[in-house]
Parts: sequence; C-alpha cells; structure tokens
Amino acid sequence: MSAEHDLVVVGGNAGGLSAAVFARECGVQRVTILEPGTALGFPDVVGPHRLEVGYGESVSAIDADGDVLVVTTAHRSYRTRAVLVAERTARTDWTPPVPVVESDRVLVDRIPDHPSDTDVLVVGHTDHAVELAVTLVDKGSGVVVAAGGMDPSRLSPVAEDLLNRLERERQATLLYRSVPTAIRSVDGFPMADFDDRRTPDLQFDYVVFASGRRPHTPAEVGVTDAAMGTGRVWFLGEPDETADGIPTSPGWRVGREILATAFPEIEVPEPARPERRRGFPEVIDELRAEHYNATITHFEPTHSDLWVLRVRPDHGSVSHLPGQYASLGLGYWEERVDNAVDPDLDSRFDKLIRRSYSISCRIFDDHGYLADDSRADELEFYIVLVPPTPDNVPGLTPRLALKKPGDRIYLGPKVAGRYTLAPVTDPAGTVVLLSTGTGEAPHNAMVTELLRKGHHGPIVSAVTVRQWADLGYMAEHRELEKRYPNYRYVPLPTRESDVPKRYIQDLITEDLFATEHGVTLDPATTHVFLCGNPAMIGLPTEEDGQVTFPDTTGVVQLLTERGFTLDHRNQRGNVHYEEYW
Repeated sequence: MSAEHDLVVVGGNAGGLSAAVFARECGVQRVTILEPGTALGFPDVVGPHRLEVGYGESVSAIDADGDVLVVTTAHRSYRTRAVLVAERTARTDWTPPVPVVESDRVLVDRIPDHPSDTDVLVVGHTDHAVELAVTLVDKGSGVVVAAGGMDPSRLSPVAEDLLNRLERERQATLLYRSVPTAIRSVDGFPMADFDDRRTPDLQFDYVVFASGRRPHTPAEVGVTDAAMGTGRVWFLGEPDETADGIPTSPGWRVGREILATAFPEIEVPEPARPERRRGFPEVIDELRAEHYNATITHFEPTHSDLWVLRVRPDHGSVSHLPGQYASLGLGYWEERVDNAVDPDLDSRFDKLIRRSYSISCRIFDDHGYLADDSRADELEFYIVLVPPTPDNVPGLTPRLALKKPGDRIYLGPKVAGRYTLAPVTDPAGTVVLLSTGTGEAPHNAMVTELLRKGHHGPIVSAVTVRQWADLGYMAEHRELEKRYPNYRYVPLPTRESDVPKRYIQDLITEDLFATEHGVTLDPATTHVFLCGNPAMIGLPTEEDGQVTFPDTTGVVQLLTERGFTLDHRNQRGNVHYEEYW
C-alpha cells in the first residue's frame, strides 16, 4: 500500500483519542489525529503514545484511491488505511432537559470567555461533559459536574481516565446521582435547584450544558460511496444514532473494531476481564494508585464493629461546616472482613464503592482545648460495620474494617450538606441534638462548634445505642459536661440491665428534658437537630396538601404537635434533619 498513515482520526475528542491510543498500544505504527481547532483538549495523551497531530485541519473529503483512503483538508491530503470520523455535532433538536433562564451566563457546549477563578456547573453525563469539565479545570475554574445517570464504564477510556484524574486530585466535584431541576437567576447569576436535601441549591458564575451529540453523516465530511465501500471508514457514535448501513461504534469499542477489520495482521488482544486480574498484586497496586487520593491517619476501634478514623487528602482543602458530610471510597478489589460475596463482582472488580458519611469531630485537640476543625488538614469519621443480609451485601464497611493507619483510601473532592448550625443565630437559645448510633457524628462537630464560639444557652445531645460499648465519644462528652454547665449529654443504651430502656421519643413524650435536664422544648427558642434511623425521625409525606405521618410515631410528629415546624427548603423551621442514612 502507498498509504502514508495507518489510521487517521478526524477529531481529537475523548472517543477519538481512545481509539488512537488503543491502536498504538496494539502495534499500529502511524496514527494521526486531525483536529479542526488550534489545540487538543487533552494534550497529555499525545506524547506518551506518540500520536501525530495536525491542527487546524478541517476535513472536506474522504475518498478511495484503490486500496488507500484519501482524507483531504484545506492544507493537504492524507493517504491512510483506515479512517475514524470521531467529530460529533450537537443535535439540532436538543434543548436543556430542565427549565433554564435566558442568560449569557448559561451556555451550551461553550466555555466562558474568562473562566479563570469562576465557579462553573457542567450538566451532562457523557464523554462530552467530561471534556468540558477538564477544559474548565485546566483554565482555572472551580467545577461541579451534575452527572446524574453517568456510568463511568460507558465512557471512553480517555474520558474515564480524565474523570479519575479529576476525582483523584480533588479538582472537581462529581455528582453522580444529581441533576438540577431548574436553572434560575438570582442577582444576575444562575442558581441551580436540586430536588434532594443532600445536594443544596447552588449558585454559580456560569452553567454549561453538555448537549446531546450525534455522529457526522458521510455527506458532512465528504465521504464518497467508494470510500464507504471499502468498509474502512467508521463514525463515532452509538449504533442507533445514524442511518442504517453507516458503521458506528462508541468510543470505548470502536478501536477494537477498526483493528479487527482494517489490520488483520495484528492480533487484537482479548478485553482485560477483571476476574482474571484478581490474583496479581501489581494490579491491585495500580488500581490503588489510580483511584485513591487520601491516607488514613488514625483508625481507632471503639470495638470490632465501630471505628473512629481520620483521613488526610493528598490535594485540596478539607474546609467544611459542622454537620456536613463527605464521601469515602474503596475498590471492589479490596478484601472483605466477612465471607459475603458482592453481586456482579466480576464486572465491578476495578470500580470504586463510594458512600457518604457525616463528618465527626474529635472534640478536644492534642492540647486538651476544644478542637478547631477549620484549621485541620484531615477529616474525622465515625463508622459502624454493616453486616450482610439476604437482601443486602454492603460493599464498603466490610472492606474498611481491615484498614489501618497509613492505608490509602478515596476521599470525595468536596464536602456538602445543608444540615448545619446556620439556623442557630441566638447564642442564648436552646439547641437539642437527637441521634441514633453513629448519627451522633455530625452532632459531635456541632456541639464542639457551639461551645467553642461561646453559645451559652442550653445544649443537649441525646443518642440511643444498644450497649454502653457503642458510645465511641462517651469520655469526651462527659468532660464537656464538667467544663460547660450549659451542656448535657444523654446516652440511652437500650440493651443494658443497669438503665431503664428508653428511646429518643420517650424523652419527649415523658417530658424528660424538663424533669431530668431542666430544658424546656419551647418552639420560640429551641432548634432541634435529628440524625439517624428514619423511624426515629419519622418524616411525613405530603400529597395534595395532606400530611401523613408514619405508622410508628417519630420525633417530627411529636414536635409538630408541640408547635414546632419542620425545616423545608422553601419554608424555614426549627426541626432540622439529615436525610441520608
């Protein structure tokens, strides 16, 4: 063949680069990217894989000259064995999937003119959304990606690697399950509304939507019938995205198809099956290096199933408000403390398990003063082992149980949550914190913050557990009581013979706050915070204005009967709750 190139990829996006990298790794020698712009979004991919790149090359024709394909641009022609048209274009019928205010700060497929030091929300769950996010991060933006529905295993390999980089280096916040319900304008800036309490409504300098994309048609890049007839021209896209007869494949698969068809002399390797990799320690080390971005600095078991641990990230800040939460993650490749078997482990083996945990507080620093977590470089968590059941095989805590100080872990890029002390504005007011089990973690931080800042009104923290041994912070709370006469700690073990069996609800129905602790639950002066078992909280449902409480009476019902109001997003109240459990 008189071809100068083996593979020409039209468009330097993540999918095109993934195919190019795969071809080079399999032994294809001459791989060239034709990029219509003046720069690639991911230049770091080019050097290590020795890809050739032609910039400012807009393709006008793809024809056949015997067995050779000829790709013509305004500057020159490229003779090649195979062509992948990776460029994709916005669908003409695509509109943002949520109501959007008209604003020059809400963009589609476009980077702001001056992105440095701006906060940008990227909405999308495909390669294209990752491409926009990476470009914004590289230009100095603070980025949040609302990626509800994103499946990292469906991204092209380059996009998946870039997404891992953003998470590992804590350069962007990834909301895998959240998308905004609307974008409105507040004081001239876009406000993203979310429909769950876990993700607060967030205001940004810009919102960028990653549009739905479609492959180019042959006519749009001048592909002749003769070129199509060679069977060596592909288009990047899902098989149902273009007319029948046009060969399309997603970015994570097209490289394999190109090699199998156009390069029969090259043996295409079998896909790396995760289950074949389990027995190799070097693979585990590679996965940990790829995904983990923090170190466990402290791991202290209260008992075998309950631990206090601290985590220090490699990059980024741990700044947070008392009551907020962060995500921790370990890989499915890690060993479990039990004999349970994870469902679909073969397909998940090289993936992360992520869970959100409220941030706790050690209460006292190394010198015996109240801890000031605003100056900390690590986060503390209070976590209980979740045992497997016939209906649920937990993934994270049975792996976390085997960790120790110095081990590596994943820490999410940003803390979040609106369960904070923001509603408490009167330092003489009453603050009551009610929890079950490790639900007292955020309350540890809240109590410490209130006392450190001089709150002199009554503060009560009550928690139900099964046994005395389940109280990981008992000694610290008793010391607080000695130092601060306005503070009361009320532990309620329910399976100990030396104390009466009481639940959180009993403290209210039997008026024990007043009779035993001298605290009056007055809606005019009291804020109540709830974290833990949903049955204890007892959130009502509302339909057509009709409020229905659960069959089991929870704290919310008892308090509303006393004149308290539940804190909603659009109606502030004095009963606050943490929703995830």
